[in-house]
Formats: sequence, structure tokens, C-alpha cells
Amino acid sequence: MTFLRFALRRVAEMAATLLAASFVIFGALYLAPGNPASFLLSGRSASPEAMKAINEQYHLNDPFWEQYLRWLGQVVHGDFGRSIEYRTPVSTLLGSRLPSTLMLVAMALLLVVVIGLALGWIGAVRGGMTDSSILVTTTLAVGTPSFVAAVLLQGLFSVKLGWFPSSGSGTGFAGMLWHLTLPAIALALYLIGMLARVTRSTMLEAMGHEHVTVARSRGVPERQVIHRHVFRNTLGTVLTMGGLIVSTLLICTVLVETAFSVNGIGQLLDLSTTTKDFPVVQAVSLLIVGMFMTVNLVVDLLLPLVDPRVTLGTRGVSA
Repeated sequence: MTFLRFALRRVAEMAATLLAASFVIFGALYLAPGNPASFLLSGRSASPEAMKAINEQYHLNDPFWEQYLRWLGQVVHGDFGRSIEYRTPVSTLLGSRLPSTLMLVAMALLLVVVIGLALGWIGAVRGGMTDSSILVTTTLAVGTPSFVAAVLLQGLFSVKLGWFPSSGSGTGFAGMLWHLTLPAIALALYLIGMLARVTRSTMLEAMGHEHVTVARSRGVPERQVIHRHVFRNTLGTVLTMGGLIVSTLLICTVLVETAFSVNGIGQLLDLSTTTKDFPVVQAVSLLIVGMFMTVNLVVDLLLPLVDPRVTLGTRGVSA
């Protein structure tokens, strides 16, 4: 029952935060200098009659709160408006581009979790030259921005070697997997280095705990000590990073999708920002915020189950 109350409270907090985010996202159009109608025209001149038609179509003459509540009601029903640039419903654009982004983020997340945890484990357990090599490698990975990694990977594996396509999203599962391999690596590289270093340092710290020393003194096999008493205690810290990892992936998709011409929502956000297609910008921004908050909610619900030291309702460690 305590867990249920905690979950309901977190869902309510998420809904309130998402509501506040929607207000900020919608209000950003009115914080920009100039008349919102001028942005809708994208700099083109218009007659007074055309300007009047635009104001009536987008209800720009209505009070701000009335406009916001109308837009919010449409969003709740899945209607994000109509794209100014593409002349099509925004929900249709999102539906056609979201699968590529989700596939890219899922592939990158898999690489981050598997490789990052493995490198951190190996560095902490083996030490010596192996640990030093992993530290150097992860330092280089952390110091390489996603767009730089994208350019390097394209130049080597697409242009020079011709192993992977340099652009596009592909069709079908196999085609998408092949086209999104390089973008996923470019997207994951920085986070692999960061997760590996955090895992390594957390495991090294756990190895010095008293219960680990006691387990070793009782003759518990080293592999079992590492698995049960060291690595398991690091999962709470790693899981806490889940929100940061996913938020970084979602943000960096804009750069990576643009570099590789991936037909996803990151590229759509970049193009729509350039062309001042505000209905699309608002929808994509709200979608990214919602995805990020959903991941944080899942992390909060899983954390007490993974780490018993974490009490419900807080991320802190109980005394």
C-alpha cells in the first residue's frame, strides 16, 4: 500500500510538472519579440485581409489564457495542430518520424548499458594496465561530442570503408538497424564513457565496505562477492543515472539525426526551429519533456526495488 501511494504521488507530480512545462512551451511563442503572426508568415509580407485571416485561423486575437486552454484541450485529445511548413497535421508528422527516433535511442541506450557497465566492471575488478587502458579510452569518449563522433564515423566507416550508409533511416527493421548503427554509436559514445567511469568508481568504493571484507574473510568466492556484494550495490547509482542518460540521448538526437539525415523527430525539431514552424516545435518539445519525465518516473519506481536502502518518497539513503 505504501508503494501504491508513492507511485500515485509521483504520477500526480509528473502530471503537474508536465502541465507547467506545457504552459512554458506554449508561452514561448509570445515571449519572442514581435507579433506571433509575423512568425507564422515566416517573414513574408501579407495584406491586411491575409493577416486578419491568420489571426482568425490561429485565434491570435483571443486572450492568452483562452488560447492556451484551447491548445491544451486539443493536445489532450492528440491534436497538436497543423504544421505551417508541411501543411499537414503535426500528429501525422510525429507518427511518421517517431519510430526512427525511438529505434535510434533504443539502440544507443543498449550500447550505453551493455558496454558502459562491462567496461566499468572490468576496470574495477582487474585493475592494473587493463584499468588504465579503460580509463584512457573512456576519457577520450567523454571528451568527444556527439557531432564530432558523427563526422569521424561517417568519414571512416561510410566514406572510406563503405561499410555503413552515411545518411537516411532505412526501411524495415533490418534496414533501420543497418542505417542507424553509426548514428547510435555516435549518440552513445559520450555516455558509454561516463557510465563506465561511474560504474568503476562506485564498484571500487563498494569493495572497501565492511560487509565485502567480511564476506571475503568467510571464504566466499571472489566472483560471488563481486556479483552479490559489490555490483549489486552499484545498481542504485547506475539506475539513478537513467534519467540523465535518456535526457542526454533525447537532446543529442537533434545533432546526430541532422548529421546523418535521419528522418526522426530530432531532425524535425531542428528544421522546424529554423523555419519557425511553431506548432511542430511545441509538439516535439512537449513530447521530449513527456518522454524524459516518464523515464524519471520509472527510475523512481524501480529504485526502491533495486536498492533497499532507498526509502519510498525520497532518493536519499536511509540512515
